[in-house]
Amino acid sequence: MLEVRDLNKSFGGLHAVRDISFRVNKGEIVSLIGPNGAGKTTCFNLVTGFIPPTSGTVLLDGQEVTGTRPFELAQRGVVRTFQKTSVLKSLTVRDNIIAAQYVKRRCAWWRNFFPGKEQAEAEKGAAEKADQILEMLGLAHRARIAAGTLSCGELRLLEVGIALGAEPRLLMLDEPAAGLNSAEALVLADLIKKLLDGWVDAVLLVEHNMSVVMKISQQVIVMNFGKQLAAGKPADVQNDPAVLEAYIGKAL
Repeated sequence: MLEVRDLNKSFGGLHAVRDISFRVNKGEIVSLIGPNGAGKTTCFNLVTGFIPPTSGTVLLDGQEVTGTRPFELAQRGVVRTFQKTSVLKSLTVRDNIIAAQYVKRRCAWWRNFFPGKEQAEAEKGAAEKADQILEMLGLAHRARIAAGTLSCGELRLLEVGIALGAEPRLLMLDEPAAGLNSAEALVLADLIKKLLDGWVDAVLLVEHNMSVVMKISQQVIVMNFGKQLAAGKPADVQNDPAVLEAYIGKAL
């Protein structure tokens, strides 16, 4: 689904991403890991069009989308979350997910003043879809409260729900387990695996929680100082000497 070829990004003399290449196939969960400052989120921003690459190519379904604007990629099914939760805190949990669906569900502006059958059916469909997502996330009992009153763990789940409301094919999650305790992180890991059962076609994940990464990933790409350090199956990457050195240092 997604192919990244020789992606580079420099900020002046700082090379944040250097010659990164990887693929995400349908049915896969692929994790992008590395120490703080390795360039993982910058790579996400390049893929999703938030910043332009210095060089390199991004392909979606074999078609080049390098530098495509984020909202256009979202309309094509590439949807991402962020390290910092970005929900509409004054809206209810349910309304946050309904609002996300208007990436795909659009109508003429005048329908807001003269709603007809088509508008009513669209709104009913959005509400039903929101209820399905909340049920799957285990947040149905919180549907009608303000999103700003949720716990940290619930906010992380809601952010995934908002992304699902935009009907992604490729879901890109930027540190979804940040701020979660061990039990909450494992619940989230199970949820991410469940998403491949009809909700999304593939997941690309940036994550520091290695328990989550090793539990759910088919492929792991390791970055360090902007470069690709290793890539492969979780067990292989976990035992790679270069990866161990990047994370825990080298013996003197």
